[in-house]
Amino acid sequence: MNYTLNKKKIINDPVYGFISIPTELVFDLIEHPYFQRLRYIKQLGMTHLVYPGALHTRFHHALGAMHLMKMAVETLRSKGHEITAEEEQGVTIAILLHDVGHGPFSHALENTIVKGISHEDISILLMNKLNEQFNGQLTTAISIFKGNYSKKFLHELVSSQLDMDRLDYLNRDSFFTGVSEGVISSDRIIKMLNVQDDHIVIEEKGIYSVEKFIIARRLMYWQVYLHKTVIAAEQLLVKILERSRELVLKGEKLFATPALNHFLTNELTREAFIKDGHLEIFTRLDDTDILSAVKVWATNDDFVLSKLCTDFVHRKVFHVDITNDAPSQQLVADLSNKSITKYGITKKEVPYFVFTDSIKNNAYRVGDGNIGVLMKDGNVIDIATASDYSNLEALAKTIEKYILCYSKDLV
Repeated sequence: MNYTLNKKKIINDPVYGFISIPTELVFDLIEHPYFQRLRYIKQLGMTHLVYPGALHTRFHHALGAMHLMKMAVETLRSKGHEITAEEEQGVTIAILLHDVGHGPFSHALENTIVKGISHEDISILLMNKLNEQFNGQLTTAISIFKGNYSKKFLHELVSSQLDMDRLDYLNRDSFFTGVSEGVISSDRIIKMLNVQDDHIVIEEKGIYSVEKFIIARRLMYWQVYLHKTVIAAEQLLVKILERSRELVLKGEKLFATPALNHFLTNELTREAFIKDGHLEIFTRLDDTDILSAVKVWATNDDFVLSKLCTDFVHRKVFHVDITNDAPSQQLVADLSNKSITKYGITKKEVPYFVFTDSIKNNAYRVGDGNIGVLMKDGNVIDIATASDYSNLEALAKTIEKYILCYSKDLV
């Protein structure tokens, strides 16, 4: 029996309601294993240890951003800006695939076993591979994604300080965490978008919605993304991957899926990653590879690895002090000595249980692809200047804080 597969699907999204898949090519990309992998990678990593509902995935987020992109294109067309069908499909694919290069627990992974190459780099590599498989149909999307396309404003819809990525993840992360401070009026912001001198701008009457967006982003960073327990859990996972890598490179055999084992045993440069099939192996990595290994490593003979993994499994994450000033060296030394006595570890192993770092929060960066406000007289002014909200300039400053992490056994 011959039949044609109906690719005009609709998806019921908990944030926006029904989302439609605009073209057959987009449907085929969503069905591709590279994209389906995102179903098994949580959007917020370890955040569910603080907010139990934060179990949504990068798959959810990519579809949501695609939906907002459709709304943005419709808005700009209604205001007289030409966006061809090819450009619409290109910018839709660019936002759909913007996170396809993310690995499981991206922050931890990019700092340990997949160093030297960012998820943005991997996204480009995967888009190039898909372009080969789809006979060049992603060429426009890749050009827009990389910022090479003639209409620069299309790239800004994908990647800027007011892009569809941020508009979706703020609302989506707020929805699933239950943190209402992150809720923004994405519909209102999109309806106020315009183009001036080939740049995305916000019309003057939308200024208050953008102020709320910037403030919401700052609050979400402190309350969700940089929550001290989220930091503690992510740092614990970083230390687990560092220790496992150290042991494997010494020749010890550790349980791992083939994909995880590949990256534990190979120290890859950015150049090496691009060649020799490492990319294809990367596409087999998701959250289950990491979590299954951690569960097994909890019973490993190595005390450091076993202790870290057992604490992870039982949600006994690091104690974290967040301060405006660097922690005293004496305090760090005291905790270090205490860990040596408590665990019988060597001085070299102390940083697995006591260490310092820093975190930054910059909700809006003046001079980095500014959010321009289109005034009624036709002039474009930076949001920080145009706003009558006096704290907005303060929000444009990067806040850096220091963190001291140590095992709760040492308290």
